[in-house]
Amino acid sequence: MKRTLILSLSLLTLAACMTASDGGSASQATVALASAAGDVRGSARIGDGASGLQVSVAVEGLPAGTHGVHLHTTGRCDAPDFASAGGHWNPTARKHGRDNPDGAHHGDLPNIEIGADGRGRLSFTVPSATLAQLMDQDGAALVVHATADDYRTDPSGNSGGRIACGVVTRS
Repeated sequence: MKRTLILSLSLLTLAACMTASDGGSASQATVALASAAGDVRGSARIGDGASGLQVSVAVEGLPAGTHGVHLHTTGRCDAPDFASAGGHWNPTARKHGRDNPDGAHHGDLPNIEIGADGRGRLSFTVPSATLAQLMDQDGAALVVHATADDYRTDPSGNSGGRIACGVVTRS
């Protein structure tokens, strides 16, 4: 109950900030990231921008180091391994990774650097992508992985297990 309340308050705060900064347009979504144990691990906001899909992530309570971050095809985050989130969002049928000659696909995001305090931030644009494309019938999820994405290995960048997951929810 306590985790649910904290998570709900975090989402309300994030939604209020988004409404104040962008007018609360319908082309916005939020993500509440949690660990497999249900502990809050951060939040994200996703929205349409002039050059593509804007993604901003803020995390806490994660191991220090470099971690892969990806958009996944299914709006589910079932513990313990978050496999329910499916594979990476890849509507253009490309290979994984910005350094792959046959990549990158829309689910590829840059790695996030987590400091010694367990916190990190990431902002990125997915070129030529929209929230409407991401939010198909089964939704989408944002996943933080255990290790760094190598930006070339298909299908997941060799980025290890899924340590935090959140369902993308329209605001």
